[in-house]
This record gives sequence, structure tokens and C-alpha cells, in this order.
Amino acid sequence: MTYLTTFDGPLTPATPLRETYLPSLRTSLVDATTPQTIAALLAPGKRRINFMNAHCFNVMARNRQYAAAVNSADYLLPDGIGVALAAKMTGHKLTENLNGTDFIPAILEEAAQRGKSVYLFGGTPGTADRAANNLIHKIPNLRIAGVRDGYAQAQNDAEIIADMNASGADIVLVALGVPMQELWLHRNAPYINAELTMGVGAALDFFAGNVSRAPALVRKAKCEWVWRLALEPRRLAKRYLAGNPSFLARAAKQAAFALPAKAVAQRALDISLSLTALVVLSPILALTALAVKAESKGPVLFTQTRIGQNGRPFTMVKFRSMVSDAEALRAGVLTGSDREGLCFKSADDPRITRVGRFIRRSSIDELPQILNVLRGQMSIVGPRPALPCEVNAYPQRAFGRLAVKPGITGIWQVSGRAEIGFDQMIEMDLAYVTKRTILLDLILIALTFRAVLTGRGAH
Repeated sequence: MTYLTTFDGPLTPATPLRETYLPSLRTSLVDATTPQTIAALLAPGKRRINFMNAHCFNVMARNRQYAAAVNSADYLLPDGIGVALAAKMTGHKLTENLNGTDFIPAILEEAAQRGKSVYLFGGTPGTADRAANNLIHKIPNLRIAGVRDGYAQAQNDAEIIADMNASGADIVLVALGVPMQELWLHRNAPYINAELTMGVGAALDFFAGNVSRAPALVRKAKCEWVWRLALEPRRLAKRYLAGNPSFLARAAKQAAFALPAKAVAQRALDISLSLTALVVLSPILALTALAVKAESKGPVLFTQTRIGQNGRPFTMVKFRSMVSDAEALRAGVLTGSDREGLCFKSADDPRITRVGRFIRRSSIDELPQILNVLRGQMSIVGPRPALPCEVNAYPQRAFGRLAVKPGITGIWQVSGRAEIGFDQMIEMDLAYVTKRTILLDLILIALTFRAVLTGRGAH
């Protein structure tokens, strides 16, 4: 059983937020931005850090000694698209990928500003020296306290520790590869005076220029592993082509077993209905897109940030039913709302186009939200997705409606939509959250057809 952690204030190493697939043992995987993490790691006190990617978790699953070493670290930093995907399977999006090649220079820049020094240990003979020279040229005022390779100079632990302590280094980077570096630190970190010790894998090879980084576009596409595989196919083929799918398969299996049966059934209903609707309604979707484009300039789809389950923002899509600059004009029409409370609705909103008025009345404008359902951001049935400004003004009781995913349809939508005041809508949504069942969802879906045909409250 393992945990992701999130931090709104100071980082602490064991703040459980939600379970996720980080195989087999308890760990604390930091979920924070680079500045937050750096501030925590450079605060007074001794800390031992490991980076964790899919390969690390695969090794962890079969090597008890390595697993014990990993679990004894103070912080684990998420590294790579595999870990991000595993987290996403539990509905949690990691704040940032804190991979060593990008993160270590950032922490060394801050360390240099604070007058802290670093010791580099690992790599082939000459690698640590070249990495040190390159880092000094790249980071002004960085002090290298000492270097040592991971071959002939790595034979005597006591000698290495004595050299590290004599150097006065504040930070020690150990690049012996997985699992050797974690085992070495687990065994020796208590005797090292440096406040921060880190296992950094192949980072020194990158800093030394032994291995080239992928182009920026490849890194942005989260495909740096493909670049590395192309450079070192013999060494990395098994790790990436067999290891990554194995990791994700186990992640999916554990995520599925961790979900309540009710949640699995709900997601299955959402996916099956969404895929069916996408096929059956494809002619309507195509004709609507043509009509929107023909009447007014601007994109066919309208995207807007809404607030989803547990307060997570997402980008909702709809057919555009207003003029293209509608958001800029919103402030000027707010006083004309037909509805009491926070959520603005107006039957005479001048921003609505002729096609827009029809697709709103028939609810066709909502159909692209099928894509949001398939992405897992929405459900077929649920409370209407609120704007951030609406959520910011919520009374405390209203936050209860964020306990479930927002929906394309729901109890408010079938009961009169804009004719329902804000307070009444909240009570309806809270009742739905409390009583939610598959049967209730099916009933509300059936009632949606009646609401669409009558057009009551739709504008």
C-alpha cells in the first residue's frame, strides 16, 4: 500500500492523500512543484532522496533489499511518464515530473546561491570530473567539494565516506545506478555529514556529455525514453519495451482492485454510453459543426475551465453557441440574469447566435462533453460543472456537490434547468451525491430525453 502526497504548505515526507500504484510497499512520493520541493530539501536537517521511475518500481517489486532501501528514504521524487500514468489511473494528476536531469541543476542553482557545496560520486573514470567542470560553467558560484568515480575509487566505503566528510560537502550526489546507489546510500548515509544525499542514476553521464538529451520537442511530448532507447537499444530494450508495459499493467490491475465495485460499474456505464452516443450521434455532431461554422466566425468548439471532482479544474468542451468574443462581453450582461444566485443564465443573452439558440434549446451544444466523459473528467450523470469564479463564491455547504464528477445531465438538468434557483440546485445535487446509484443514473438518463423534447429551462 503506497501513497501520493500533496503539499499546500511546507513539505513533510509522510502526508497521505490517496492510494496509488507504486508497487507493493509504503512510500511517500512527493507531489509538488520544483520550487516547493527545493525549498523543502534545502531546509536545515539531514535528508536522503531517491528518484522513482517505472524501472525503479519494477526492481522494487522483486528485490526486497532495494525495496527496504527505497522505503527508508526521506523523499521519493516522481520521474517519467510511466509514474505519471500510474498516478492518473487513480484519478490523481502529478503536479510535476521531477526527473533528475532537469531537477538536479535547479537544486544546484539554489544551493550555489546559498553558498552550499556538492560532492559527485559515480560514473566511469573521468565522468564525475567532466560533469563537475560542465556544472561549474553552467551554474555561477557553484562549489564542487570533491569528485570520485564509481569504479576503482568506489571499492572502500569507509574511505569514500571519510573523503566526503573531509570535503565539507553539503550535498552528495551518488550515481551508481539502480539498485546499487540506493543500497549504498541506505547502508552509508547515516555516516555522511552532508545534509542532503541523493541517488541520481545516469544524471552525471548527462552532465558530463556522455549521453545526449532528447530534443526539446521530444521531451515536451513525454517521449525522452524513445530517444534513449534509440541511443542504447541493447541496454534499454528490456527495461522500456518489457518493463514499462509490465509496470503499467500491474498499475492498472491494482488501481482496478482498489476501486469500489460501484465506481467500476459507474465508469463502465460512462464509457459504454459515451462510445455508443459518439457513433449514433455522429451525423448530428457533424451537421452541428457545419452550422456553427457557417453562421459566425470562430472555432466550432467552445472550451472553458470548469471545476471537477474534488475541486480539480479541467477543460470542458461544448459546441460554440455564442459569438466568438462572448467571454470578453460577459461582464456587461451579468445584471440580466434570469436566475437567483451565483450561476448566470439569461434567455435574452445578446451573445447567443441563431444556431446557438437552437442547439441550446435542444441541448445539442452539450454533446461534445462526451469527450470529457471518455477522458474521465466528467460522468454522463452528475452535478453541472461549475466555473472557478462560482466555486470561489460557494457557501460551505455547496462544496459537497464536488464530491462526485460533474455530469452532462443530472437531477437539476431534468428538473427545469435555468428555472431552478441556485440554492435549490445545491440541495438537489447534495441529495444526488448521497443517494447516487446506477439505477438512479439510468432513471435520470431516461428523464433527460423528456427534458430535451420539452426544452424546459434551456437557454
